[in-house]
Amino acid sequence: MSASQQFRGKWALVTGASSGIGAAFARELATHGAKLILTARRKDRLEALAARLTAAGAETLTVVADLNDPAAPQQIYDATEGAGLAVDILINNAGLGQYGAFYLSPAEQELSQVRVNCEAVVRLTRLFLPRMVERRRGWVLIVASTASFQPIPYISTYAATKVFDRFFALGLAAEVARFDVKVTALCPGPTESEFFDVAHASMFKRGAQPAQEVARQAVAALARGRRVVIPSARGRFTSFLVRFFPVGLITQVIEKAARPKRETSTP
Repeated sequence: MSASQQFRGKWALVTGASSGIGAAFARELATHGAKLILTARRKDRLEALAARLTAAGAETLTVVADLNDPAAPQQIYDATEGAGLAVDILINNAGLGQYGAFYLSPAEQELSQVRVNCEAVVRLTRLFLPRMVERRRGWVLIVASTASFQPIPYISTYAATKVFDRFFALGLAAEVARFDVKVTALCPGPTESEFFDVAHASMFKRGAQPAQEVARQAVAALARGRRVVIPSARGRFTSFLVRFFPVGLITQVIEKAARPKRETSTP
């Protein structure tokens, strides 16, 4: 059954929808007839995207929330499922990273990655998944990364959070398959977005894949019930290749290639 047949008329919640892959998810789901709940912390961008999608014929709702705040998932739930909207599709897309030597980076930035990339994903999924199980219908997509297949020095926390996301998705997928709820881990490589600028990690941006292509493949995989999707050929190759090399060797090579040219202390 195609994505359009499965998703038409159903409410889809997309986190981190104000830009990048999140906005691409919203556009892609709209082409399949889904109704959209868009959430992010930047109200102006959310409303601009919602206006464009509404003009194109999609039904939209916006919820401004910052997932760095532990109260935000409940706020999103209360404004949607808690208000009577049956959310059948949950796209856990919001995330952030930070490039640089861990011992010099702002501690709060490292902790924010854990809160947004891991804690918020768990909180949101725990809120919305039970109703999907009750209805015997639902789709959950969790954005991991090709960074989840090996440690990556200088984005150590980010890569570790994405391992969590991928394993969390795989475990959940096995748990809820008998209830006809599908869970997919999306593992993109470098993707065209502002992520690299915000994370100060432009060196990892080489060969970035268009966000809309990543979203297209992810939505198709979610509809088919695939548990892992790696949208780029390069990502599929590297994730396969690293199985044959010792982790110590991989991290040694990456450390030399990724080491910042100049390290400065951070308050």
